[in-house]
This record gives sequence, structure tokens and C-alpha cells, in this order.
Amino acid sequence: MRSSFLKLTLLVFLIAPFSTKAQLSETEKQLSETAEKNNDEALDLLKEILSINSGTMNFEGVRKVGDVLRKEFDDLGFQTSWEDGKPFNRAGHLVAKHLGSESAPKLLLIGHLDTVFEKDSPFQDMTMIDKNTMKAPGIADMKGGDVIIIQALKALQQNNLLKDMNIWVVMTGDEEYSGAPLNLSKKVLIDAAKWADIAIGFENGDGNPATANISRRGSIKWELKTKGNPAHSSQIFREDVGAGAIFEASRILNAFYEELRSEEFLTFNPGMIIGGTTLEHDSENKSGNAFGKDNVVSKEVIVSGDLRGLSPEQVERVKKKMQGIVSQHRPQTKAKLTFFDGYPPMAPTNGNRTLLNIYSKVSVDLGLGKVEAVNPLKAGAADVSFTADYVDMAIDALGMSGADDHTVNETGYLPALLTQTQRAAVLLYRLHNN
Repeated sequence: MRSSFLKLTLLVFLIAPFSTKAQLSETEKQLSETAEKNNDEALDLLKEILSINSGTMNFEGVRKVGDVLRKEFDDLGFQTSWEDGKPFNRAGHLVAKHLGSESAPKLLLIGHLDTVFEKDSPFQDMTMIDKNTMKAPGIADMKGGDVIIIQALKALQQNNLLKDMNIWVVMTGDEEYSGAPLNLSKKVLIDAAKWADIAIGFENGDGNPATANISRRGSIKWELKTKGNPAHSSQIFREDVGAGAIFEASRILNAFYEELRSEEFLTFNPGMIIGGTTLEHDSENKSGNAFGKDNVVSKEVIVSGDLRGLSPEQVERVKKKMQGIVSQHRPQTKAKLTFFDGYPPMAPTNGNRTLLNIYSKVSVDLGLGKVEAVNPLKAGAADVSFTADYVDMAIDALGMSGADDHTVNETGYLPALLTQTQRAAVLLYRLHNN
């Protein structure tokens, strides 16, 4: 259903895109035409990296994709480097820098090399669904976006427009499954953000080219542990026995649901629960097992989940409220709620809105229609969020249109490879010259 709706939206969006280019300057028309001339090689590059499995934990595959794209940046005159991922147990990150005029704005372009499809995934091959739609692992999220970055820069370079531009590109190798510690995993991205004025992410967003992200909800992990007094079940609720760990965990989860679910843009999800008399928990692999008897009061429970909010203020407020709920223990029970580092939120700032308006104007001038902000509830966390505290403007979802990412039905809409490249090239040109 979603795929059919998206295809219809894309068809309307692209059906007559080049009938109204009057608002483009001659230089911008040349950029658009250059991107069109290069589109076949763009598709070849996309197919090349799609043929390489780069599931996050396939370090060799992630590096191979990085090697292919690094050569592209080298050919464009960028200074490239590979940030080794050993300190945070991942493959690493590709960094490409182009330093031009000191007075020019500093632009950070963000992609990622990894996908959710590991080497043991049944989804490994490219298949054409129809003449415009390709089914392939990571095509929308986000190898199509990586190619769009390169092709937009190539159009600028071939029109002698790149030489004075200040651009850093960071393509991470662990966006889908972040390495730890997070301060090392995201250090190169944060360092680039501290340098930059503007951050642009090339994720696929909600897959609709008529929308972009000026905000993203953050995502942090939490873990709840409850403990009770193990005893014969016939003694439960007695003053010295109490309610047991499972009743305590149930109280807390139900209170989370009743007291927090109405808050706008907030979601929280208990993804795993184990409990009983004894348990084993593998937090790294998100698994575990438990032993308990119906006639024994439960001794311990572990629940793990995530929390997503739109602003740092919202996240902190909710965390305090959750801790308050946890502290109201049932008789003879204990509970502890722990929050872990995660993706920060990217709030919808005035700077981000301004950048969206600039991008939308580019799209209109190309004959591709307006671009509006996507509902934050339709967008997950992404690397661009780590830049939010440092740049004046940020936007995301300028990548390849598609559907059903993170599933074995992931598709990309191939005509969008060209149109998204044209929009990106003209946007970078205007940001440099305004």
C-alpha cells in the first residue's frame, strides 16, 4: 500500500519536471544538464556499490564500499582519509575535504556506507521491479544518497564551480548500528559539524521527494531492572514478601503507557522483557533466557527499550518523569532505570526552516515542485542529528526516493537519482554564492 502510494506521488512529482526552468540562471541550467549527461555513469556507480554487501558488522564490505567512493572523491580533487573504526568496534568512516575560499560558507555533506543487511541476510541481489524501480539492499537507505552527493559535486567540478567551495563529506560506517563508545564513533562527524556552517544529510527520509527533514527525533536506549523477594506463591502480597519483580515491572510499564503516551512527538517502546527466578541477559545481542515457576514469586526482571523525542528539553523532561514513576515501588520491590547515550534530537530551528525554503525554491525553479517539512513522527534518528548543536542550518532527506527500507522489499525509484542530483547541485551552488 505504501509502495503504491509512493510510486504515484513520484510519478506526479516527475511527470513534467523540466517545463518551467525559467527561474534558473544559465550556470544552473548547465549544472542541471551536466547531471543529466552523467546520469548513466551515476547508475553504474550505484550498481557497483549495491553489489557489495556492507551490513554494518561486515567490516570488509563497508571498507570496500568506502574504497570505491573514496576514488570518486580523489578524482574530484578532495583530500580523503579513512577514519579507522577499531576504537569503537566498527569498520570506520570515509572523510573527504575540499577547502576553497576562506570567505565561503562551510558545507558538511553526510552519508553512510553501511546497511542493515548483513552477510547472512537473504536479501543480497538487485532486481528490476519495473523500468523505473529497482529492488536492492540499501538502495534507498542510503547508497543512492551517497551517489547523489558524488554526482552533484561532479556536476559542480565539471562546470568549474567547485574550486572555491568549502566542503567536508563524512560517510559513516555505522549509522545503522552505532559503535561504542558513542563519543568515539561520532567524533569525526561532530568535529566536522564544529567546522561547518550548514549540514546536509542525504538519507532518504520518508521516501517522498516532496518532503525533507528539518527535524529528527533523537533515540536513546533504556533498561529497567526490577527485583523482588522470591518466596512460595501462596505468600505473595504478605508484608514481608511483597509483590514480586514481575508485578513491579508491570506497574512501571503500565504507568509509562498511561502517563506519557499522549505527549506530542514522543514515543517509547519496551522491546524486550525477561523475568523469573533466575535469568541470563545478553545486552549486546539483545537476547536472554529466564527460569521461573508458577508457584514462586518472581525475583528479577529486565526490560530494554528506546525513547524518542523532538528536542533535548522534551527528552530530559520525560526521563525525569520516567524516573519518578520508577521510584514509586510496590511493597518489598526495587527498581532501577538506566538511560544510555544515543542519537540526539534535531529540533526544528528557524535556521533549518530557512534552509528548507532555499531548497524548496531550488526545486520549484527546476520545475520539480515545492518541498515541505516531513512530520517528525515519520522519521527515525540519523547522523545529521549529531550536527544540530553546532551548525546554523541543517536539513536531511535529500537522498534517493524509495520505499520499504530496512526490509527485504527495499526499493529505489531510479528517475529520482537524476532529479535529486540536480536539486543538490543547484542547492550547493546557491548556498556558496548567497
